[in-house]
Amino acid sequence: MDIRIHSTFLPQNDPEASLAFYRDVLGFEVRNDVGYAGLRWITVGPVGQPATSVVLYPPQAGPGLTDAERETIAAMMAKGTYATLILATPDLDAAFDRIVAAGAEVVEEPTDQPYGVRDSAVRDPAGNLLRIQESR
Repeated sequence: MDIRIHSTFLPQNDPEASLAFYRDVLGFEVRNDVGYAGLRWITVGPVGQPATSVVLYPPQAGPGLTDAERETIAAMMAKGTYATLILATPDLDAAFDRIVAAGAEVVEEPTDQPYGVRDSAVRDPAGNLLRIQESR
């Protein structure tokens, strides 16, 4: 069986802030930017990895969501408990320093974890948790 990760979705509540973070801070390329009914879906991805994308989407646009569910999603995003993305880099310290210098909220400094990886954690402008692992 040949199955790959093609794309994943992360919620965003400020398209311009999310675009600036993923494009200008993380260095991702913009692959698509679609507006509909006053909302915006932005597809970004790491340079050199055209088959892997992150779609930054407006969570309130989910079909079938009730008002109560939308409120729950907004509350979880505000707390930073709604979505997570794990990234990897060969130089964790340099990446962490650049991301923090750009104003990202620090959740965890670069740390050697007891489960065998060295990683850190920050939040993107929407509150999504980004764990960044050092690839070895």
